[in-house]
Amino acid sequence: MEQPARDGEPGGAAGDAAEALDRPLPEGVRRRVVALVADAFGGLTVGELPSALRQYARFTPSRRAKFAGTAMAAALETDAVFRQRIGERFKEAEPELASAVESGSPPAAADPVDVAAAAYVLRPAGWVKLVAAAGEEVQRADAERAEEAGRRELERLREEVAAAKERGRVETEQLRHDLEAARKEAESLHRKLRSAQSDVKRGEAALRRTQGEIDAIRAEAAAQVSAAESETRRLKSRLSEVEAALEASRRAAREGRSVEDMRLRLLLDTVLDAAQGLRRELALPPVSVHPADLVDAVEPGRMSPKDIAARALSETDPALLDQLLALPQAHLVVDGYNVTKTGYPTMPLEKQRLRLLGGLSALAARSGAEITCVFDGAELAAPVLLAPPRGVRVLFSKPGVTADELIRQLVRAEPPGRPVVVVSTDREVADGVAKSGARPVASALLLKRLSRLS
Repeated sequence: MEQPARDGEPGGAAGDAAEALDRPLPEGVRRRVVALVADAFGGLTVGELPSALRQYARFTPSRRAKFAGTAMAAALETDAVFRQRIGERFKEAEPELASAVESGSPPAAADPVDVAAAAYVLRPAGWVKLVAAAGEEVQRADAERAEEAGRRELERLREEVAAAKERGRVETEQLRHDLEAARKEAESLHRKLRSAQSDVKRGEAALRRTQGEIDAIRAEAAAQVSAAESETRRLKSRLSEVEAALEASRRAAREGRSVEDMRLRLLLDTVLDAAQGLRRELALPPVSVHPADLVDAVEPGRMSPKDIAARALSETDPALLDQLLALPQAHLVVDGYNVTKTGYPTMPLEKQRLRLLGGLSALAARSGAEITCVFDGAELAAPVLLAPPRGVRVLFSKPGVTADELIRQLVRAEPPGRPVVVVSTDREVADGVAKSGARPVASALLLKRLSRLS
């Protein structure tokens, strides 16, 4: 809604209708106008603001200029009342500049951009000319700055060209120097090549001489070998003669000893008859055990650990453990904590030991096999008070000795051929006892077997 021009405002709405810009505001003037409106914005109440700008009432001037610049410029152009209010705030803030612009005689020393922005807001008579003149002044200043920048860029390029020429000259000198050094190096290499060729020729001559000497040595060696072969044949002939003479002397010696041999045989017969009489008097029973019976081996019809493995039972089938324990004189060695931590790891160690040993006692009674259970005692602060169950040998490793090493010692202590079964999931333990002839089985297999006994 337009209002009549106030006193002291020569243009007003009528002046706006008579004068209008024929081109957009120069960018510098537009930014100054937006900043001017943003500064004067805070002096207005919310009711005095256009509805489109009320949402920016609490913004700082810098944020208004950033986020509401376009909206403020549009309101300033279309809303005469808002423009008059902004003009009043500008007069209060810059009274001298506003008065000079309205009188049509802006200060000569004033910034053209400030003059154009004030004229655009206040809209005095001839404000379009002031804005256009400011735009031309800004363009002229921009052109001068561009020209100055161009001169500086040209000077910089000239300096770079001069520096490039200097670098080219230095590099050329360096290349000449390098070329001269390479030429000298090539001449030195040629001299070395000629010297090496001479050395090769001398070496070839020396090689020919050496080859001749080798041929002569070979001929001499062949002659020596022929002489050695002749000597060998002569010595073999002499050896045959000596062997014949030795055999003749032995035959004569045997014939000379025949009487003594007869007397020795008579004495031996007397001793044998006396021994038989002593056996009858003592009533000694006949010998039923022979030395060969004491050697530990597998007799025909009796199974060995390898025979058990050949039956194709699953490695997790408890029947496999039953068959191994059914072997004569079988010895079951159990890695205690390896089994308990596989089967019931959440229980305290004392209860783990008691549960395992109870199951092993039942297994010993069922199978009749010798059973040894080994626990790691290297880190124990004091000996464990434990009553071993019937049929189970319980061992703790000494300080500094692991349970794995104690198991390997037990396996090595057994005679070769005795069935020894080691229960452990530890791969290192299993591989070690297998090299000593024992049969390793997994801890899960023993746990399954013990679960059937409970």
